[in-house]
Amino acid sequence: MTGSTGTGSLPRYILQRILLVIPMIWVILTLVFVILRVAPGDPVSAALGGKLDEEALDERRAALGFDRPLIEQYWDYLVSVMKLDFGTTFSDNQPILHVVRDNGGATLSLTVVAFLIALLVGIPLGLVAGRYRDSVPDVAIRLFGILTYAAPIFFVGFLLQAYVAAPLGLPTSGAASPRTVFTVEPTTHILLIDVFLSGDGAAIEDVLLHLVLPACTLGLLICGVFIRLVRVNILQTMQADYVEAAEARGLDRRKVTWRHAFRNALVPVVTVIGLQFALLLGGAVLTESTFNWPGLGKKLVDYINERDYGAVQGIVTLFAVAVVLISVLVDVVNALIDPRVRY
Repeated sequence: MTGSTGTGSLPRYILQRILLVIPMIWVILTLVFVILRVAPGDPVSAALGGKLDEEALDERRAALGFDRPLIEQYWDYLVSVMKLDFGTTFSDNQPILHVVRDNGGATLSLTVVAFLIALLVGIPLGLVAGRYRDSVPDVAIRLFGILTYAAPIFFVGFLLQAYVAAPLGLPTSGAASPRTVFTVEPTTHILLIDVFLSGDGAAIEDVLLHLVLPACTLGLLICGVFIRLVRVNILQTMQADYVEAAEARGLDRRKVTWRHAFRNALVPVVTVIGLQFALLLGGAVLTESTFNWPGLGKKLVDYINERDYGAVQGIVTLFAVAVVLISVLVDVVNALIDPRVRY
């Protein structure tokens, strides 16, 4: 009877999380719509003023629906998003999904690699800090984690560009050289994948070298979070009764640390992965601007500077929905790993 209840609780939990997505996305869509509509000025004039005469601007406003009541605009916006139509840019009438297709791959590759760097650096350092509490390595690692988390992204990027790029011969701008961009076939529109599919060794090396500095800059943003989280949970687990009992039976301390403390300490890391990945998406905007990385973040900044509200609305909506969906996915994974979160 107990097993049946436990089994049935997982589908119910997943259903609850999915149902919770609906009001969350609705609130996000409403906020995006309201914030852009209360912004001063006419978005069409701001984006196209000087390029078209007043009559052409009026025609453009009518085509975009800006001459209709706000409630009708709001309803059309919600319906369009439900149809996965995120609108078009005001400046060149390009569908937002085409902008995402052409630029989203660069942001995705940057974010994923940065996330892997944060995990590969933060988890081992957190393990060492927790294992050797209050030692010199522990203090040094904690200081490193605080500094990397507190330092602004553009400042970290500037330091890497100024003091790391030249000695190591690393590129400081862009995602690849012109030769790679124009010769590699955009099969997936994700350059990092496309160069490996092409089998061009020079192009692969070129893309990886361009990725080093921006990925390290972005990865350091959350590296400190993983250091602190793993360290705290290692300390708590090492003080657990079953760990002390294992040591009392004469088991090797290193084996105890690995088999019990480290594995149990990783569970809370999974619970914050969604939040940290969302933080990386936000940090990608600044990182891409710092390194002239051709992703959605830089494109968003460009559209903001051009006051292209249509593009801003579409891209921000996509970012927000992606963050919510990632958060729900992580909740489901947590429920699979730790059944206690289902209740």
